Amino acid sequence: MSKSLLQEKYEQLVTPQLMKDFQITNRHRVPKIVKVVVNTSIKEAVQDSKIIDIAANELSALTGQRVVVTRAKKSISNFKLRAGQPIGCCVTLRRDRMYDFVLRLFSVALPRVRDFKGVSPRGFDRNGNFTMGLTEQVIFPEVDLNKVTHTFGMNITFVTTAHTDEEGRRLLELLGMPFRKPQPTATTPTAAAA
Repeated sequence: MSKSLLQEKYEQLVTPQLMKDFQITNRHRVPKIVKVVVNTSIKEAVQDSKIIDIAANELSALTGQRVVVTRAKKSISNFKLRAGQPIGCCVTLRRDRMYDFVLRLFSVALPRVRDFKGVSPRGFDRNGNFTMGLTEQVIFPEVDLNKVTHTFGMNITFVTTAHTDEEGRRLLELLGMPFRKPQPTATTPTAAAA
């Protein structure tokens, strides 16, 4: 089985750059993505359980892997939610499917977002893992716009072997994550003169 383009990029370009940036001498210590978790929860599923089937089919088409339907753990009467009721979908991607999904996300889906200025870098968890949110599934080319009846958002979590957020950010940046550039702060005339 041949390697995906992103996996080849990681091995040939990203790994040497990370070794140089963080003075890493052992290639096995270089941060890498272990898995990508795509999760969605749909509040409309409380009234109409068929929406979960639609979301599961679309998420399966996006990721190329069968999804797991998530269920409510406890009943909440204010939300008309019963324990065991389906409320969302989740899929965990590893190896080739993970690299294929990440490549499509970075190079095809995110540039299709209207007025896209970059991904906020504030989604790190202090351990090098990164979570980002998308508001609609229609940015992926696999979704047929004529068949979309409900739009749903999703959380995408990149689980890495990085030890710090700085390592995790540099890893995702080198792989092609379009992080938002920090805005230059304007200096006030009184501060500049002082």
